[in-house]
Amino acid sequence: MSNRLKYEKSPYLLQHADNPVDWYPWCQEAFLLAEKEDRPVFLSIGYSTCHWCHVMERESFENEEIADILNKYFVSIKVDREERPDIDSVYMSVCQTLTGGGGWPMSIFMTPLQKPFFAGTYFPPESDGRVTGFKELLLAIAHKWQQDKEGLVQSADKILSYIKDVPEEEIHDNIDRSLPERAAKLLSRSFDAVNGGFGDAPKFPMPFNLIFLTMYAKDSVTREGAHSFSCNADGVCSLDYDESVFGQVKITLEKMRRGGIFDHIGYGFSRYSTDQYFLVPHFEKMLYDNALLISAYAAAYEMSGEKVFLDTAKKTAEYVFREMTGPDGEFYSAQDADSEGEEGKFYVWDYAEVCRVLGKERGKRFCEYFGITKRGNFEGRNIPNLLNGRNECDNFTEEKRILYEYRKSRAKLHLDDKVLTMWNSLMISGLSKLYQVTGEEKYFLSAEKAQKFIENHLIEEGILYVSWRGERSAVKGFLDDYACYSAALINMYEVSLKEEYLKRARQICDEAAEQFADEINGGYFLCGTENGRLITKPKEVYDNALPSGNSVMSYCLVRLSQITGQEDYEEKAKKQLAYMSGEAEHYPAGCCMFLTALLLYMKPPRKLRGR
Repeated sequence: MSNRLKYEKSPYLLQHADNPVDWYPWCQEAFLLAEKEDRPVFLSIGYSTCHWCHVMERESFENEEIADILNKYFVSIKVDREERPDIDSVYMSVCQTLTGGGGWPMSIFMTPLQKPFFAGTYFPPESDGRVTGFKELLLAIAHKWQQDKEGLVQSADKILSYIKDVPEEEIHDNIDRSLPERAAKLLSRSFDAVNGGFGDAPKFPMPFNLIFLTMYAKDSVTREGAHSFSCNADGVCSLDYDESVFGQVKITLEKMRRGGIFDHIGYGFSRYSTDQYFLVPHFEKMLYDNALLISAYAAAYEMSGEKVFLDTAKKTAEYVFREMTGPDGEFYSAQDADSEGEEGKFYVWDYAEVCRVLGKERGKRFCEYFGITKRGNFEGRNIPNLLNGRNECDNFTEEKRILYEYRKSRAKLHLDDKVLTMWNSLMISGLSKLYQVTGEEKYFLSAEKAQKFIENHLIEEGILYVSWRGERSAVKGFLDDYACYSAALINMYEVSLKEEYLKRARQICDEAAEQFADEINGGYFLCGTENGRLITKPKEVYDNALPSGNSVMSYCLVRLSQITGQEDYEEKAKKQLAYMSGEAEHYPAGCCMFLTALLLYMKPPRKLRGR
């Protein structure tokens, strides 16, 4: 028996279409029903390649007893966070406020007026003495709603009042040029000099932090008057840079390439490392991580001339072309962490299995090289890696091809094949950068195909849309979509000097300003004039797994100002940089994409020239 999600396009919602839970998508009908029947709303937010989302589905949403409780006492709503970042942003701030943390699946309980009174993430089906079970929680909330609804409504009003009651924003008029140095020092304090990365486990790639440090390292040298370009005895040329700063970037990029977070068989990067060594990943692969890492590795190669960085960028692009690209050049969203209900099953190996597939002697050499042992390094099996110090650029091309084909035959991997405007834009930017440092036409041609797909399928009457899967979604674009698409067009212009891309970048950036600008306090709202209303209007400034829309708008305005020389863009750029300076004051290392824009403003690139 299917529920209402069977009519949706989102792979995540469709995964839940046959649950016994009577799910609704986010719609007015669900809230009207909750109000009419006097039931609280259970909101569950996740995405299709999320491991713990799968776990909670198997344990709770496919459980007939739990489904009966949800259907009797609640109106249940499912949301794909990748299609509705606005809903995710609003209720993630609630979850973080109430619990001190967040994550997915996100579980929100609220009134029919969308006011939350309880929040959490994953819940096991039954209480285990440490964590309240989902069934027990549902019954407790249902009882409370029936016996003391007014108390829950008052609690919801207080929570909403607290979230809305933010201090009045200051108007910032000054651009703080000290922020890049302060951010570099903050990042340096948390740098793991042995294992790479910043902070403790889990470790996320955070490629825009690495891009910022790369630019800061170069800028700190040229600012002191040193020459900025040199060649070694082999004729390999690179930019001069601050060794102490860029050393953090190099160690991190090298350790990630060596670790299990990089797929040494099929290439591409997983979402993050669960340990401090970059050995054991959370196995899902996201388009945005790989797009941003292509940019980071290409920038590091451009700076240092070290071929392993270029090799990694090219192999990551090869992975995306092979696994994540549609027939019209569009890029898909993600590959799952789970296979047949088991996290990482698709990616791990037995020693004997490798020897059987490759042959005894050949397999033995491969296993020795990639740290594959009989004992294993992950739950009795092996994640191939080069943390043993072997050369990253190896001679096992044929062996990898054989194992890659075998791996595809032994287990299936779910692909989230929806096309997201923001993530495709990040990939276009990454490919433009890779084309810039290699001169290989295939990268720019791929960027052009993806850009044409956005124009043909994700724009109508000048309005961007969030996603496409067989047809365009009904959700109109948010700030992040406009900002990242404008940045992608700017990057395409920078490497091709084709005026059509500059003209389109200006149109998209101007439309973003029209829809999302906060004319009173500065900056840009996540939701604009074309989007629906929620209980709050988020304005995101800090970078998370993805750079914030405000950070990317800073970049777009700075570059358009420098490229066009137009006073209007210059004034908007200065205003946005001043706004972000004030917002980044408390923790500048959390706004590295903005700081990249600030560095470009402080030291403009040379005038663009054609190839």
